[in-house]
Amino acid sequence: MSTEDISFADLMASSIHDMKNSLNVQISELEKISDQCKKVGDLQAYEDLGSVIYQANRMDSNLIQLLSLYKLDKAIYPIDIAECSMAEVIEDVLLQNKSIMDFKSISLTMDCDADCSWYIERDLVAGVLLNALNNAYQYTRDKIRVAAAIKDGFLELRVEDNGRGYPAFMLRDEAAAAGKGVNFLSGSTGLGFYFSAKVAKMHRNGHRQGMLIIENGGAFGGGCFVVRLP
Repeated sequence: MSTEDISFADLMASSIHDMKNSLNVQISELEKISDQCKKVGDLQAYEDLGSVIYQANRMDSNLIQLLSLYKLDKAIYPIDIAECSMAEVIEDVLLQNKSIMDFKSISLTMDCDADCSWYIERDLVAGVLLNALNNAYQYTRDKIRVAAAIKDGFLELRVEDNGRGYPAFMLRDEAAAAGKGVNFLSGSTGLGFYFSAKVAKMHRNGHRQGMLIIENGGAFGGGCFVVRLP
């Protein structure tokens, strides 16, 4: 295949894949160093590294989202919507984030019946929850709750924190619309909202489709990231 046959999107996807692999190696080494700092009692270095590791994990999550969106756009993503235990999905996501949350002494709680199950694309929905947790990590004071329940024929997933909540301008619009712009002051690209809205909408049942909602309140009175899947 000649270089003329390689599209810019394909080249970007290949580069993103390489960056993700390199980043994973760096995260692993940083975690080893942080563990050593904790063992020798250098708690300041341990906390500082926690912030760096969080940012590295957030970047890794963004790269995975970009690769997933690329594959969905090219219709080459191996979509597998199957019945899943939501308690197991949430437990896996929380376990993956536990070490990061421990750096800030954030309390993670799960509210999901053991028999709660739904037809979802497990990997993509887990990615949505990871994105929501990354966002909550930035704004919570010290508590995050992940809940799942079946309401009115929808599976409702909620990630709630006890921070200051979403600003008014974001609540005026749909979450997907809020994620379209790029904020050069904050560095936000809206990728997380776009990815989550895309995953929600690809879940369909008859004339109904999934949706992404953001609101304030919930169990802690802070921000609530809500995904409803039919």
